[in-house]
Amino acid sequence: MTGAGSPRLATDDPAGDVVNGSAARGVWPLGPVQRVPPDSDALVLLDDRLTPVSEVVDAYHAAVEELQELKRDRKRVSRKLRAETELRPWQVELLKLQRHLEKHRMRMIVLFEGRDAAGKGGTIRRVTRYMNEKHYRVVALGRPSEDQRSQWYFQRYAAQLPAGGEIVLFDRSWYNRAMVEPVCGFCTQDEYQHFMWGVTGFEKDLVRQGTILVKLYFSVTKEEQRRRFARRHTDPLRQWKFSEIDSQAQDRWDDYTKRKYEMIRRTGTVSAPWVIIRSGDKQRARLNAMKVMLNAVDYEDRSTELDFEPDRGVVLSGAQEIALMEAERARSGSFTS
Repeated sequence: MTGAGSPRLATDDPAGDVVNGSAARGVWPLGPVQRVPPDSDALVLLDDRLTPVSEVVDAYHAAVEELQELKRDRKRVSRKLRAETELRPWQVELLKLQRHLEKHRMRMIVLFEGRDAAGKGGTIRRVTRYMNEKHYRVVALGRPSEDQRSQWYFQRYAAQLPAGGEIVLFDRSWYNRAMVEPVCGFCTQDEYQHFMWGVTGFEKDLVRQGTILVKLYFSVTKEEQRRRFARRHTDPLRQWKFSEIDSQAQDRWDDYTKRKYEMIRRTGTVSAPWVIIRSGDKQRARLNAMKVMLNAVDYEDRSTELDFEPDRGVVLSGAQEIALMEAERARSGSFTS
C-alpha cells in the first residue's frame, strides 16, 4: 500500500508511459537509495509528484548530514550543561565568600593574567555568574593614554581598588607592563624596569593594609593557543575576541615566554605569590581557580562535603613553574613553553 508522501515507482501508475516515453524506459527498481546509480533518470511518485530518484537521494543525504550535526550539537550542549552543573557547588561557596567579605568589610583583589586565549575571561564569567553585582567589579583597562603614561603607573589601577566588602577581579592588571607592553613596544625599557622594581612594594602595601590579593597566571601551550585562535576565526560568535595583538601572539611566543619567566621570578613574594593555572582543559582550570580563591579566605559556613584541595596537575606555585622552566632551558637551551 502506498500512503500519502510514500515514494512509488513511476511505472506503478497506469500512465507509466509518461515516464521518458514508455513504462519500461527510465525505471529503476526502488531499493536502498545508495544503490541508485548517480546518472539514473528513474522517477518516483512522491507527494503526488513525479520526482527524479537523484533528488530523493540528495534529500536523503542532506537529511543524514543534518541529523549528524544535530547529534553533535546535542553532545556539545550536554557537555556544557554537565560542566556548568559541576561548577555550581563551587559557585555557591563563592557566594558564601562574598557574604563573608561584605559582613566583615574585607577587601579582595584577584588578578587574572596569562597569554591571549588562555581562558581568563571565561573563568571570570563563571566566578561572577551568581555573585551580587553590588559587591564585585570586573576591571579590564586598556592601553594607557599619553596623559596616563605621564602619571604614576599605578595611579589608574589604584582608582579601581576595592572598598570594604568588595571583590575586584582584574582581567589583566598592572602586570600589563611586565608582559604585553614591553613585548608590543607600548613602554620603554626604563618604564619596564621601574615597574619591576616597584610592583612588589606596591603589593606589599596592599596586603599589609588588609587587602586579600590573589595572583593567578593562566598557562596555555602554543599549540592550544593556536587551536583556540583558529576557532575564533571560524566561529562568528567569537570573532570579536580576536584583536591585532592576538594576531601577533604566536609570532612573539618566545618573547612572551621570556617576559613571563622574569615576571614570575621577580614579582612573586611571600605576601603576594603567583599561582599558576594550567588551562589546557578549561573546565579543570575554572574549577581550580575557584578553589584557589576560596582557599584564600577563611570564610564562614564552608562546606564540609567538598574537596578544596587543588588539582596538582592543574595548579602549581610560581616557584614550581620557575623550576620547570629553568630545567627546560637547561635541557634544550631555551624556553620552549
